[in-house]
Amino acid sequence: MPHFSRDGLNFHYRDEGVGQPFFFQHGLGGDVNQPFGLFTPPAGVRLVAFDCRAHGQTRPLGDIDKIGLASFADDLRALMDQLALGRAIIGGISMGAAVALNFALRFPDRLTGLVLSRPAWLNGPMEPTSVRVSSYIAQLIRQYGVKAGLSKFKTSDIYLETMRLSPDSANSLAGQFENPRAEETVVKLERLPLDAPNLDRAEWKKIKVPTLVLANRQDPVHPFEYGEILASEIPDAEFREITAKSVSKDRHARDVQSFIETFLGEHF
Repeated sequence: MPHFSRDGLNFHYRDEGVGQPFFFQHGLGGDVNQPFGLFTPPAGVRLVAFDCRAHGQTRPLGDIDKIGLASFADDLRALMDQLALGRAIIGGISMGAAVALNFALRFPDRLTGLVLSRPAWLNGPMEPTSVRVSSYIAQLIRQYGVKAGLSKFKTSDIYLETMRLSPDSANSLAGQFENPRAEETVVKLERLPLDAPNLDRAEWKKIKVPTLVLANRQDPVHPFEYGEILASEIPDAEFREITAKSVSKDRHARDVQSFIETFLGEHF
């Protein structure tokens, strides 16, 4: 897998296909396998994603003060420069959507389109319950380590209630303990949920490129209404409902592939 160096870190990325560049970033605790597992670039599209700081195979951890959405957007721009790409479609899933939104607002001259899938941030920190859950998971990892911490988490009211509402969300939260670098990178669970793509929704009106917003129900970590709000505030944004992973992971993946592929085909 290719790497690029920046700020003392070795960033791992994946780059496949030929044509219109589309950066599609992973969520909190994920890596490049997430976007590539959901979207296969059709003819004429070049798909690029990288492991953010404190994620995947990007090492070392680096300055913890730079584990934040704006820093991740800076890293994305640096990768674009490395690949000699002046402009690109920028998108992401969950945390990746927050990175993409930050990028769109700060670097509009580098943007040709925007894709926000299952947003978990608006113009502030994550939803308060999600902040508490991430903080609780981080506390368990620091206090008990990943094995004992996971055992305690699976008996907690937080986990049991999430499992009742959304089994996929509960499994995703438990997966934070199973990450091979969970203890080394636990700071990401403490810092990122409290971060924000931006603070003023009025800034979203400045986005003037084709935009697609995807959201699903039955997912307390990624509220459906967050997608509706973003789509209503970003000029001419297209909104599509995708199948919740708790209903069917296969249908979820097919929906993501279909809606993004159609969006790219119509606008680029």
